[in-house]
This record gives sequence, structure tokens and C-alpha cells, in this order.
Amino acid sequence: MRKLPCFIVPVSIVLASVVAFGGCHSGDKGSDAIAAETPSATVTAVARGSIVHTLNLAGQFQPYQVIDVHAKVSGYIRHIYVDIGDKVRQGQVLAVLEVPELDAQLRGTVAELARSKDEITRSQHEVTRAESEHSALHNDYTRLKQASAAQPGLIAQQELDDAQSKDLAAGARVDAAKSALAAAEQQSEGAKADNERVGDLADYTRVTAPLDGVIIWRYADTGALIQAGTSSDTQSLPIVKLSQSNLLRLRLPVPEDAVEYIHEGATVTVNVDAIHRSFEGKVVRFTRDVNLATRTMETEIDVENKDLSLTPGEYANTTIELQRHNNVLTIPVQAVIRNGNEESALVVDTSHRVQIRKIVVGLQGTNLVEVKSGLAEGDLVITGGQSNYEPGEMVTTNLQKTSAVDFNEEQSGGQQ
Repeated sequence: MRKLPCFIVPVSIVLASVVAFGGCHSGDKGSDAIAAETPSATVTAVARGSIVHTLNLAGQFQPYQVIDVHAKVSGYIRHIYVDIGDKVRQGQVLAVLEVPELDAQLRGTVAELARSKDEITRSQHEVTRAESEHSALHNDYTRLKQASAAQPGLIAQQELDDAQSKDLAAGARVDAAKSALAAAEQQSEGAKADNERVGDLADYTRVTAPLDGVIIWRYADTGALIQAGTSSDTQSLPIVKLSQSNLLRLRLPVPEDAVEYIHEGATVTVNVDAIHRSFEGKVVRFTRDVNLATRTMETEIDVENKDLSLTPGEYANTTIELQRHNNVLTIPVQAVIRNGNEESALVVDTSHRVQIRKIVVGLQGTNLVEVKSGLAEGDLVITGGQSNYEPGEMVTTNLQKTSAVDFNEEQSGGQQ
């Protein structure tokens, strides 16, 4: 019976030690559990950046102008100096026509012009003669009239009347001579105009290039009869087809949903794979009309081609800038929560607690979206798994950086 107390004491000590040891470990376990229960969130800071919306299109080069060169007079081709592929300058002779009857007309007008000039000279002499005769007769009449007035009855009235009649007749002949001179001058002007007309027609026998370009087709050869290209009731044959290729039109079919963004001066990046060339251009004109069949609007860019390295008909891949918003607040697209027509985002405040913010978004790129209101620069937004967080919940943050520039490239028939 005396051994019992000795047995109980060691057991009590052991139990007390176990309880104390267990209590210490219980406290450590609770602290770790609390830390483990705080969720982690991947966040990004609201920052200023740029979002660019572009459209990729396939375009085709066209000559700036293409014309059929006709002859203005009918005749046979005596010489033709160009062939397809030849580069020509404005005013360069392309062909010479032979028109014998036109040469005869020209000689006739030259002779008529010379005759009319001779007629003017003759009329001028006639005016001079008539004026001299009138001056003499007028002086005679004046002297007789003065003598009769000084001594009445000295000069018979019949003699005075004859002198006056001769004076008036001579004056009329002067007027007639002057009228004849005016008619001769008018006839000379007509002959001169006719000579110039026929001379111009003779000049048209030399068919010249109306602009700088390239001969892309030749329709006639030496000896061919060419009809004048001025008659609307005949199908006259052109001599050559001329393409202005030192300046090209790059035509782009812009789809109707992008028409509202097209304006003169818009930047276009052009890549021509056939010649490994890239350059930037500007929109210079567009039709302001959507094609009912293709639902596209033709848009043009002028491209300098002085070295003729670009060929009409070639394709080009183009990127046209539709919208650009610079220095705007941006967040990743994944940070936006959409509920019908409303957008919101989860923000982690300075106390590491989650808040929900209603936002208004603007231009959206591939990775970034513009924030017009609801957020401030530097705010931390959760970029994924938003359904796992509750407003007011405490979280730990894992900050990730995003690019400051985002391009939204829309494809529309680009060549690969």
C-alpha cells in the first residue's frame, strides 16, 4: 500500500509535461493555419499606355492613268517608233502619219494667206490714192467757195456745185477704199485662221505622248491606215495604250465595319513581298460609297514609282491604322468583369482587401483595354479567377507587369 503514491506522482508529472508540450504546439499550428487560409491574387497596376487598332488588307497596284493614244487625223502610218515596254516622255513622238491631201490643203492655205496679204497691200494703196484725190478736189472746192464769198458773182454757181459734187464723190471713194481695206484685213484673218487650223492638223500627223509613261500595248504597225479619233460614229483604232506608271494607285477594299475610321491622311504600312520592299503611305482618297456586292469601300494610296520597281497589277499586304489612343489608362483584358452592358474590376486596396469597382472601358486591344473612368493610375486590379474572391476579403498580392503598348490587328483578306 505504500508504493501507490510513488507510482501516481511520476504519472502526474508526465501528464503535465505532455499537456504543456501539446499546448505549445497547438498555438504554432493555429498561426500557420491562419497564414495558409489567406488567398493569393495575381494583380497588375493600372498604368498609362497606348492602344492601336489596325486592319490588315490586301491591296493591288493600279496605274495612275491609262489612256489609248489616237490620231486626230486619218492617214497611213509612215513610221512608228515605240513598242510595248518602252518608257516615253511627255511630248515624245510616237508615230508619224502620211496624209497627202492634208499637205495639199496646207499649201493651199499658205497661198490664200499670201494672196490676202497682197490684197491688203493693194487696198492700202487704194485708200492712199483716194485720200490724195479727195484732198485735191476738196481744196479746189474750198478755194472756189472762198473766192465766190469774197467777190459774189465771180464764180458761177454751176461751177461751185460741180466742185462740191466732185469733193463729196472723192470723200465717198475714200470711205469705200477704207471699207475694202477692212474687208481685205478680215479676209486675211480668215485665211490666217484657216492656215493655222490646217497647220495644226498637219502637226497632228506627228503623234506625241501626252504624259510620261510606259507603252503597255501597240495596236498598229507601219503602213496601217488609222482613222481620226475625233468622230463619235466610228470605232477608230488607237495607235498605242499608254500607262502612267511613275505614280501608282494602291487600291484597298475596306470592309464596311471599318469605313467610319477611314479619313484622308490615315497612315498605311505597305509590304510588297514580290520585291521585298516596305514603306509607309497615306490615304489620299476614297469613294465614300460601299459596293453592294462586296460590302467594301475602295480606298486609294498614291505611291511614287519613279524607278518603276513596282509593277501595276502586283499585290501588297497593307496595315491601315484605324484608331490610336495614346497616354490612356489601361488594364489587361482579363481584369474586366462583364455583366451584360456593365463592366467592373476587382481592386486590392492598401489594406490588402478586395473591392469591386464599376468601370467604363474604351478602345480594346488584344491584351489591353482602355479605362475611361472608375480606376486611378497605380490601382492594383486582379487579373484572373475573379470568381474566387469576395469583396472585403483579405488577399496577398502577386504583382505582374504588362506592356505599355498594344496592337489590335484585324485581318481582312491579307496575302500570306
